[in-house]
Amino acid sequence: MTDNYISSAQNPKIKRLLLLQQKSSERRKANLFVVEGQRELEHCLEANLVIDTVFYCPQILGEENWARVASMLDAAVKVFEVSADVYNKIAYRGGTEGVVAEVVPHYLSLEELNLPENPLVVVLESVEKPGNLGAILRSADAAKVDAVVVCDPLTDLYNPNLIRSSIGGIFSVPCVACESAECIDFLKGRGIRILTAQLQDSKLYYDTDMTCGTAIVMGTESTGLTDIWRKAADAHIRIPMLGRLDSLNVSVSAAILMFEAVRQRQK
Repeated sequence: MTDNYISSAQNPKIKRLLLLQQKSSERRKANLFVVEGQRELEHCLEANLVIDTVFYCPQILGEENWARVASMLDAAVKVFEVSADVYNKIAYRGGTEGVVAEVVPHYLSLEELNLPENPLVVVLESVEKPGNLGAILRSADAAKVDAVVVCDPLTDLYNPNLIRSSIGGIFSVPCVACESAECIDFLKGRGIRILTAQLQDSKLYYDTDMTCGTAIVMGTESTGLTDIWRKAADAHIRIPMLGRLDSLNVSVSAAILMFEAVRQRQK
């Protein structure tokens, strides 16, 4: 076997990979995150992210698929073949595709956003579940949202659960993490109307104009939005709740509001 073949889970490179999967502090320290699966890796490459290291298992990935992946990689990328046993230890999800990569993150700032005229922006305040954030990014891609801004984040943008649930949306939708006050100044400075999703003092979402520059702002399911957003809002909107329960999952609510904006803009 060559030096590029790994057959033991005790290999230092495998141990580091597992730490990157498990701990946001390790991801920040190494300035790397982990992507699993051929489709997600291709999304990274399409987004011009820098691939640092690739681990692949030919028995799982298949030689044809590996040839496709390898043809897309820069010559500087470090590549290691791993045994099936090792791959099963590093695979984060079931039904995986036989390839895992360590990737250099790209953190956008608000000022780097290239927004069109009358942009549609989704703002999320303190959303803590990576699965919810990933699902919102997936919907944002489908609705062709111009940016997603995560304010006062409680989850790492490159959490493996977020990447998995976004199905690559974290790479296709411009995404910024910042403080709420900074985001409010940015939106108001560009004349983008702030619509906060809340039950109190609100009107039905489909009676609200979303054809102008619009930011749809969502809070957590448990506590909703904080006062800084309620006070900054140009309008408060709500989704009618006709049953006994008084709220939807935040990712479902966000999708409903995003596609109402799409509907209005296609008239």
